[in-house]
Amino acid sequence: MSGFLDGSSVSDEKVFEVELEKMAYGGEALGRLPDGRAVFVPYASPGERVRVRLVEEKRGYARGELLEVLSPSVGRVEPRCQHYGVCGGCHYQHIDYETQLQAKAAVLADQLTRIGGLEAPPVQAAVPSPQPWNYRNHVQFHLNAEGQLGYKAARSEEVVAIQECHLPEANLSALWPKLAFDSELGLSRVGLRAGQEGEAMIVLEGEALEPPEVALDLPVAVSYLGSEGPVVLADGDHLTMEALGHAFRVTAGSFFQVNTAVAEAIIEHLLEHLPLSSETTLLELYCGVGLFSAFLAPRVGQLIGVEESPLACEDFVANLDEFDNVALYEGTVEQVLPGLDLHPDIVLVDPPRSGLSPDVVDGILRLQPDVLAYVSCDPATLGRDAKRLTKGGYTLQQVTPFDMFPQTYHIEGVSFWERGREV
Repeated sequence: MSGFLDGSSVSDEKVFEVELEKMAYGGEALGRLPDGRAVFVPYASPGERVRVRLVEEKRGYARGELLEVLSPSVGRVEPRCQHYGVCGGCHYQHIDYETQLQAKAAVLADQLTRIGGLEAPPVQAAVPSPQPWNYRNHVQFHLNAEGQLGYKAARSEEVVAIQECHLPEANLSALWPKLAFDSELGLSRVGLRAGQEGEAMIVLEGEALEPPEVALDLPVAVSYLGSEGPVVLADGDHLTMEALGHAFRVTAGSFFQVNTAVAEAIIEHLLEHLPLSSETTLLELYCGVGLFSAFLAPRVGQLIGVEESPLACEDFVANLDEFDNVALYEGTVEQVLPGLDLHPDIVLVDPPRSGLSPDVVDGILRLQPDVLAYVSCDPATLGRDAKRLTKGGYTLQQVTPFDMFPQTYHIEGVSFWERGREV
């Protein structure tokens, strides 16, 4: 099994036996070299003794290629996929699922402690995905020089053509092997999305102004996302997705959580823990197509959404059309926040992996909501933002990891913060 190679040549003198202590954020296990430096080893697990060859050395740490597992951990299992260790899409297939969940909760706590400066953060047990395999309703492939579908290799821009993948939902798993593309079409990515009742959509991405010509003998919608926006090539511009019995319009290019069952668990978690009433004013930043909004709007007096994507805004309007107590601002959160003249009781944020910019944190602090709910897909940026929020007078009440992405190191964390009361 190969590790995270950076292309540099390293002699066999750089081989060490290492005891691994814990999982680090990024999918690697951490151990110590004889000189005390941390070494990060992919495809390994805490509690294992391994032989590694150093492939990257920095002043304070190194990275190692796993050569041999001398003493395996109790949680080690045989990876399911033939591409594991070459394709960069999965990081935890060598670990049984219960151990994956424990590792993610520990990593989340570590990031909040080391980066966020929080002592003993109140991290709850990780909520599992009902399906650890074949859970993705949306998958994006890259194309190699021959036009074959694949994923990027670990720590590389090289595209690895694949023959199998165990992450997409069943109908997408049946669809993608039937697809073939001319390498001269100029496509950068090919996305597949699964909707209600076996519906599917193919989203082609490229830089060309004109969409490519496609010949498709399959009952699927096809759109092209180019520099001029989406162009429908076959069967409509959107899919219908469903969560907790509610139907959502999702256009090609709009974001929707990739693991529907876990998204439903997060919705129920928010409804259970947020203090919602008919008097509540709730501000939802990065509201997307309205996945959370549709369930929060019936329980609050007013819901105000902010979303940058014009496509997602169109979907939001369609998905929340039945509610009279909902308003939507189209624009970046940085643009919209300074102009808002309100005092929301609750602010809900679901930012991209980059987390909250300093301007957004400052804007939230200016509005002084009593409660902040933060849905994070990156524990490192959550840790960074936790430090800012704590300094701004907010206290972390609870954070729960939800396993939106089994077999990978990615962690979805839902945290609740309360503003300190003035004496």
